[in-house]
Amino acid sequence: MRRDRLTLAMMVGVPIVQLALFGYAIRTEVRHLPTVVLDESRSSDSRALVAVMQNSGDFDVVAHVRDRDELADAIRSGRARAAVVVPPDFQHDLKRGRTAQAQVIVDAADPMASSAAIAGASLAGARAGPVRASPIDVRVRPWYNPALRSETYIVPGIVGVLLTLTMLLITSMAVVRERERGTLEQLVVTPVGKTSLMLGKILPFVLVGYVQMTNVLVMGWLLFGVPVQGSVPLLYAITLAFIVAMLGLGLLVSTLVRTQLQAMQLSFFLILPNILLSGFMFPREAMPEPAQWLGLLLPLTYYLRVLRGILLKGLGTEYLWRDALVLSAFAIGMVAVSVRRFSKTLE
Repeated sequence: MRRDRLTLAMMVGVPIVQLALFGYAIRTEVRHLPTVVLDESRSSDSRALVAVMQNSGDFDVVAHVRDRDELADAIRSGRARAAVVVPPDFQHDLKRGRTAQAQVIVDAADPMASSAAIAGASLAGARAGPVRASPIDVRVRPWYNPALRSETYIVPGIVGVLLTLTMLLITSMAVVRERERGTLEQLVVTPVGKTSLMLGKILPFVLVGYVQMTNVLVMGWLLFGVPVQGSVPLLYAITLAFIVAMLGLGLLVSTLVRTQLQAMQLSFFLILPNILLSGFMFPREAMPEPAQWLGLLLPLTYYLRVLRGILLKGLGTEYLWRDALVLSAFAIGMVAVSVRRFSKTLE
């Protein structure tokens, strides 16, 4: 262990870093969901209801919309996670002493993130009722996952986590194994260029990644009834960028270590932030802002939005092009840096 200082440093330092990072970043209580308001009543009572909901801390009003189409677009695009709809006859019913109704629409694709909003909406009517001493019935309508089934949210994320695990681990271990056996240097001295060599090392794993993805999607549909609302070809096209990005990261790991044990340790150090900070297990909205910014440096964060957007919401390229562009940039950057470091290492 004294001779292998890198392994010793990772064994001691990695747990400390992970404890500090995840103990600070992981939160399960989601509040302050970005919310849009469709106020068709435009009255003092409707504004009082919206104020009560915002003061609860569960909703943060980010915009007022003009119609249902604009409301749906805000939730579908992710700009809002909830919407408050006040009908035109809201104030009229209150003045007549009748039960006034309002609606809260929640993006329930993530049941954990939407639970606080659903609970807060249910209490909003009781809190706002004394404004006119009349009952207010606030009805909650979950979108994209009406039954609030956790498997509907988890299964698509498993695709991204599996690809992260296998692509990163397999690539880093395979290259290091060849270096330990001396076969990698034999390939380098052949007329094949180093870029072609590295691309040849990762291309077979692209097929492996697609097989894994297909298996999870099919089994998720058969066993758990996970829907496929959007375009499967679009999902497979964007998945290519994510797979190449993770394979490139695996190649980068292989250039930083010398043994398979080191490759495994460093890979797990990179895998855990991807799982915990990307939104796979814990809602990103509940994390402190620095942790949310750190999550934006992880390819899995963008790929999970693509997966859940296509499978659960039926989103198309008009909503996902930014995530696809970021994943493509990750893929190109990871492969380029890995090839460059690989050349320097062997030289």
